[in-house]
Amino acid sequence: MSFVEKIKKRWNLTSTFQIVIILIVFSVTGFSAVFAKDVVFEILNVSEETSFWVRVLVWLVTILPLYYVFLLTFGTLFGQRSFFWWFTKKSFSRFIPAKKKKTKAP
Repeated sequence: MSFVEKIKKRWNLTSTFQIVIILIVFSVTGFSAVFAKDVVFEILNVSEETSFWVRVLVWLVTILPLYYVFLLTFGTLFGQRSFFWWFTKKSFSRFIPAKKKKTKAP
């Protein structure tokens, strides 16, 4: 079984085109998060001289949630909202313990 077929099965996708779109969304989201980090850090006056732990805390509180907002936004714009909604719920379930229920890919 090829890598593409494994991804399709794991993420419950129907076509290779969906994989390409999803990878594009991840790329655009990552680029946007990096750009947003620069803007947010500048607005909050966080620089290289700022303590490492303060920078980490600011990143966790601002950029991490913003990444998921970008992910859902771009996923919706590219027509893959159900996949990215599932992916976001799965990701947050790792941070927030809940009932032992597996989320299935859409």
